[in-house]
Order: sequence, then structure tokens, then C-alpha cells
Amino acid sequence: MSEMRELYQEMILDHHRHPRNSGKLPGANRSAEGFNPLCGDRVTVYALVEGDRIQDISFEGSGCAICIASCSLMTEALRGRTVAEAEALFGRFHDLLTNDAAVLDEEALGKLAVFEGVREFPVRVKCATLPWHAFRAAMQQTVNQSVSTE
Repeated sequence: MSEMRELYQEMILDHHRHPRNSGKLPGANRSAEGFNPLCGDRVTVYALVEGDRIQDISFEGSGCAICIASCSLMTEALRGRTVAEAEALFGRFHDLLTNDAAVLDEEALGKLAVFEGVREFPVRVKCATLPWHAFRAAMQQTVNQSVSTE
């Protein structure tokens, strides 16, 4: 179990140091900002949605390793999915982080399973979910919108 935890920690650190899909997305038609005042995480999620499919997605932001890794892994996981599929994935991810009885479904979560240990640190759950809340806010409107984890 400790080997798996080390692997997960390495993946989180890698995505923090070398975030994927970082930067403003040219042509984005959806965006929203998120801010976590407890630790200073600040992200903006950009998406290009055509019909009900997320054609492209990126983020800009600063924050702790968990938040930036979550942004990076979220964008990888959501690109090409429908908005409904993205919502379902958010539900599974949120359940993993907030429900002590949740069973890890690595097949459904893919690389997002690396965040399983975060639920042991409740204050860090907001760090991991902030990009997701910003993404969900972006799906609600086509104008820039702010969300907070207060």
C-alpha cells in the first residue's frame, strides 16, 4: 500500500511541476474563476464547448501542489467528454474525496484515483475540488464567473 501511495504522490508532484493544459485557451467560449481563501489557490478554467462536447479545456492558476495537479489531471480527463459525462466524473471524484465509505473505482476515475488519500486531510479536499467547481461554473454560463470554496 505504501508503494502505491508513493506512486500517487509522485504523480501529483509531476502534474504540479509540469502541469498539462496550462495557459489561456484561445477560442474558449466558457470560463470561470475559482478561489480558495484558506490556502490561496486561484484558478481560471477555460473550455471550448461545441454542442454538448468539451472540445478543449485548459486552466491558469497558482496554488498548492494538490490544486494544480487537480487542474492538470482534470483537464486531461475532461477533454473530449460530453458535459454530462464530465458531471458524472465530478460526482465520482467528489464522492471519493468526501465519502469515507466510497470504494475506489480506478477504472471509472482513471488517473484521478491518485487523489484518494486526500480525504484523509479534509482541509485539502477544497484544494482538489476547486478546479472542478470552477469547471462546473463555466458550464453554467458563457461569461466569466467566479466561485469560492468558502
